[in-house]
Amino acid sequence: MTIQIYNTLTRKKEPFIPIEEGKVKMYVCGPTVYNYIHIGNARPVIAFDTVRRYLEYRGYEVNYVSNFTDVDDKIIKTANELGEEVGELTERFINAYFEDVGALGCGKANVHPRVTDHIKDIVEFVQVLVDKGFAYESQGDVYYRTRNFEGYGKLSHQSIDELKVGARIEPGDKKENALDFVLWKAAKEGEIAWDSPWGAGRPGWHIECSVMAREHLGDTIDIHAGGQDLTFPHHENEIAQSEAMTGKPFANYWMHNGYINIDNEKMSKSLGNFVLVNEIRKQIDPKVLRFFMLSVHYRHPINFSQELVESAANGLERIHTAYNNLKHRLGITADLGDQKDVWVHKVDELRQSFEEAMDDDFNTANAIAAIFELVKLANVYLLEKNTQPEVLAHFMRTFDELMAVLGLPLAEEIELLDETIEALIEERLEARRNRDFKRADEIRDELKEQGILLEDTAQGTRWKRG
Repeated sequence: MTIQIYNTLTRKKEPFIPIEEGKVKMYVCGPTVYNYIHIGNARPVIAFDTVRRYLEYRGYEVNYVSNFTDVDDKIIKTANELGEEVGELTERFINAYFEDVGALGCGKANVHPRVTDHIKDIVEFVQVLVDKGFAYESQGDVYYRTRNFEGYGKLSHQSIDELKVGARIEPGDKKENALDFVLWKAAKEGEIAWDSPWGAGRPGWHIECSVMAREHLGDTIDIHAGGQDLTFPHHENEIAQSEAMTGKPFANYWMHNGYINIDNEKMSKSLGNFVLVNEIRKQIDPKVLRFFMLSVHYRHPINFSQELVESAANGLERIHTAYNNLKHRLGITADLGDQKDVWVHKVDELRQSFEEAMDDDFNTANAIAAIFELVKLANVYLLEKNTQPEVLAHFMRTFDELMAVLGLPLAEEIELLDETIEALIEERLEARRNRDFKRADEIRDELKEQGILLEDTAQGTRWKRG
């Protein structure tokens, strides 16, 4: 089955056909680095990291680019308030970003370009737009003429006349038209700035992604992605800039994730429900937060609440328990059955269900439902008296591969207990065999004090660090 992607540009699902067979050029708008990221920022990182993982699972070579905006008004204001250099501030929060998204299981992009490394490219790009009549200089600023781009509004599905309603030129504005947007901003006194044909200044926000996507991926890319809030004006403006400059389509597929609400209210600083990843991952296992985010289709809004997060934690624990039970049984099993093919076929059917869900616009909610069906099947199989190593290994391999697509690998490094703890666990097992339950309980309590939790299951005694 061909992967189907919902394309914001056409407002319908379309079969995914990359520009170059077997390869995908993918650009995802990254953060403006003046603070820690909040969970709203984290959602597109998780969603499109998962898209990338599934494309790779399907055999594509993905060139994944995600930028950092490391100079803008908010960054300059924050740096001034904190008495820091702009570069020091942005470097600190870029490192914090990698720490946060790494904890959420998100891999780094192939390239993380920064605006400040592409100033020369931006100036050259803007100059081409000026030369073509799509941009103009006004008192040191450079603006884009939206009226000169015939397709303006095609991503947000609004005509330029509809967009103009409510837009106005304020007193002191240097623009010809209310919808024109800035490409280059003249520097104010004391601000970080670069030389340009229009005087000292810095890039506007919208131009940077057009330039960096082109520099690292070419004139036309396969997938451009980001949050729903970027559809207009940011992505609309990117299209206008890029297509005016190159005369080619900018991106063939536009993907946008839905918003996050907090306890059924829109997340905002004014409501006091602004949740930073840096803080929440101290309270919630980041793997649970990722699993929670993926439990809803990426295009749909998602409601963040304690109850729903706890439900996600319980669901992830169910998957881990099934996997660990398989792993435990694999160590003690004997091949005494003749039903391998039947069980392997059942497992493969659920892999197919997972793939069908992901092929349908990366529907992680339905993909997770297929994994829960695999959990049920594994639990049924473990009730069999004579389990078979090939089947157990096939279950585990399937769990490993599907959960890796979700960025939630199950295989963990084997922790070696020191000899004292190993001896205590063995002594407790012997005490239970001898029905000396008092001694068995004493050992359990002693291990608990050392942070080792025991769990007696139908598959034997398991331990974990508490």
